Amino acid sequence: MNLRTALTRPARYGALASGALPVLTFPGAGLAWLAWAALVPGLLLMRAADGAREAAVRGWWFGAGFILTGMYWLVPSIGPGLPVLAVLFGVLQAPLGLAAWWLLGGEPTPRRSAAALVVLPAVWVCAEYARSWGALGGPWAVLGATQWEHPAVLGLASVGGVWLVSWALVTVNTALLVVVCVRGLRVRALAAATALAALLAGPAAFAAQAAPATSGSASVALVQAGSTPDEQARLEANVRITRSLAGRPVDLVVWGESSTTEDLDRQRATVDRLAALSRSTGAQLLVGEDARKADGRISKDAVLVDGSGLVARYRKIRLVPFGEYIPLRPLLGWIAGVSAAAGENRAPGSSVHLLPVVGRDGRPLPVGALICFESAFPDMSRTAARQGAELIVYQSATSTFQSTWAPAQHASLGALRAAESGRPVVQAALTGESVAYDAQGRRLARLGTDASGSVTVQVALADPAARTWYVQWGDWVPLTALAVVLVAAAAAAGPVLRERGRPGPPPAATPTGLPPARV
Repeated sequence: MNLRTALTRPARYGALASGALPVLTFPGAGLAWLAWAALVPGLLLMRAADGAREAAVRGWWFGAGFILTGMYWLVPSIGPGLPVLAVLFGVLQAPLGLAAWWLLGGEPTPRRSAAALVVLPAVWVCAEYARSWGALGGPWAVLGATQWEHPAVLGLASVGGVWLVSWALVTVNTALLVVVCVRGLRVRALAAATALAALLAGPAAFAAQAAPATSGSASVALVQAGSTPDEQARLEANVRITRSLAGRPVDLVVWGESSTTEDLDRQRATVDRLAALSRSTGAQLLVGEDARKADGRISKDAVLVDGSGLVARYRKIRLVPFGEYIPLRPLLGWIAGVSAAAGENRAPGSSVHLLPVVGRDGRPLPVGALICFESAFPDMSRTAARQGAELIVYQSATSTFQSTWAPAQHASLGALRAAESGRPVVQAALTGESVAYDAQGRRLARLGTDASGSVTVQVALADPAARTWYVQWGDWVPLTALAVVLVAAAAAAGPVLRERGRPGPPPAATPTGLPPARV
């Protein structure tokens, strides 16, 4: 082993390990404050690389460590496929290593240090946005989601979505790196001022905005069946808990995802039973259906039932990779044989649309009903808000991952979606966590994974015409990040291209009459 290999291998292993550090900031460990500094160890290793290639490799290993640790709970679903995914998705952080080395390696100049405060957050946001593409599986463990318990910080989410929260977090991490690595007092002062501005930006945005406009209130009951031995027992538990709500002032009763496996389009007896349950409680029911339909395919639907029967349904669009379908099944179908991955692909829906809920007083209550993993997608709740939803409802089932950090992380996403959309958010889960948030992301109620029963929460409904800045402007932050990265890439490539374009030195002159020398 040569000296260079002896030095680079430990650094790469360090980058892999440092990728796990930010995972501690998500629910589970829940060290949200650490997110403001958790990237610094990895960035230090990246900037210390002895060349561009090694810096990119360290960024890659950092990304792989982050995915491998942050999604460890997927092992039951995809087994040996998780390390493969970690390697594939980890490469998205290679540009972060390259940028850290280019701008802050060696003795960084003031200009490069200042540029790093903008470029590194942009690179990070681009990587998160690319990883969040539905075709690649969708967003999970987005750094901005670590701040779900802090509505003041989530003021940024109402302006630029979770992406702007991530930008602020990486800006502070980069500023700390500059303070550590740069000697100049002025540059350090600039970095410190930038960090302070990023820290205060969320509370400033929160304070500058008026409280979300409301249009009355509604009482929503979240039913959590808890662990049950089979599908029939699950249905019976939901019915029993819902029956206990009779006589209470409830506008809507929400069951978890897959609360019944019967096709409610064909099982008339079950529909009649649910309609009677709706009449006894005086509230409409939002039931989770996970059934094989008449066309032979399985789908997951949110089905609205009132005293007369079925009213409307929404079919899940964004399916869970490997849990509900296997991407490129002809190529990756083998994973189903060595794990609990989906044996067949579920049938997806086609569009987001509101369900016409009616409150107990006859007042229309348009609801954006989405299912489970769809709470990870900012664009879906934003679409529902644009359509005039007064409330966002999620139905969830995370029983496969009951003893992991996944249920708590999943439940925390409702706070982000509430702050982004300016809508109250509720989530009913089969086995926990069931939660409710107000329109600014403050938690109103919770049933943990060790509970069964129901929780009723009074929510202030959003004005259908209300629009947060994020609902109006959409994903302007990732687009801005992409523009910054492209400009930085052009600035980095320009000198290299100019150098390559210069003509080489003229050939040496040879004495008259002598043949040119042979090489």
